[in-house]
Amino acid sequence: MLDSDLSLHFLRVVEEAAVACATTMGQGDRHKSDAVAVEAMRRVMDDLPIDGTVVIGEGERDEAPMLYIGERVGMANREASGAFPKVDIAVDPLEGTNLCATGAPNAIAVLAASEQGGLLHAPDMYMEKLVVGPSSRDAVDLDAPVRFNLRAIAQSLGRRVEDLVVMVLERPRHEKLVAEIRATGARIRLIGDGDLSAGIAAAVVGSGVHAVMGIGGAPEGVLTAAAMRCLNGEIFARLVVAKAGDEERAKAMGVDLKRIYRSEDLAPGKSIIFAATGVTEGSLMKGVRFFGDGTRTTSLVMQTAPHRIRFIDSIHVLDSASIGAKIRF
Repeated sequence: MLDSDLSLHFLRVVEEAAVACATTMGQGDRHKSDAVAVEAMRRVMDDLPIDGTVVIGEGERDEAPMLYIGERVGMANREASGAFPKVDIAVDPLEGTNLCATGAPNAIAVLAASEQGGLLHAPDMYMEKLVVGPSSRDAVDLDAPVRFNLRAIAQSLGRRVEDLVVMVLERPRHEKLVAEIRATGARIRLIGDGDLSAGIAAAVVGSGVHAVMGIGGAPEGVLTAAAMRCLNGEIFARLVVAKAGDEERAKAMGVDLKRIYRSEDLAPGKSIIFAATGVTEGSLMKGVRFFGDGTRTTSLVMQTAPHRIRFIDSIHVLDSASIGAKIRF
């Protein structure tokens, strides 16, 4: 079991990453935004009292700087003495690189952690996903027709299908899915990026989002599963072979291409910690705000042991030396 105090350490990791990439917001350079987030996240994680291993990294598909799969992080790397807990870590230093680069909403810095073996080592390929909240988790089926799932979600919520809002990534591959959703009368919120933040919203009562459907990244699917373990929501997911080499990569990592995975399959750990900080303004978290002598961040920190969900509003005040250096001419 992970020490619950580690949640505050991981909070610092995502806060620092969010502040770093927020300084690049709207500059149109998504690679730079991702690079500074990665650097900040790695720097802070190396000071944590853990023996950590990155099992879900980022960068391969987007040709971005990497916190690579298998990278060791934490104080155990430089201190031979002392027993540090072994922790598996999944990261997305900046989910929504394009969102940050253009100043669009819902870019976030994200991390999930568990005891060793508690997060699936998912290959960097695509995944078909259906994400719903707690009341609908036992009512839907990934292989069921869209109209069936939407009717089941509506019934579980005591609503009409026409009242539902479904989030879908705006991609050409989703044209048929979008048409099927619209044919039921349900409403769609198309998003340019960020199906992880969309999945979190689907599991939070009052967010105005009732489901996420479509194909997105498998690494983001594992992070979503970690969040669902904390929120009692559910993700149904199956890997998609989209390009040459995908099938071999999945087999090499021991992942079943035909299996429908749920949250406890993707994030089976007994002790899950999930932390995210808003970079740009979002439906659940505000973006990073800069003022004269510091910054303000809004974060979501969740864990399964003990089971709790916290929204944290933090003000980070610069020390007097840093303020002086900032205003010196």
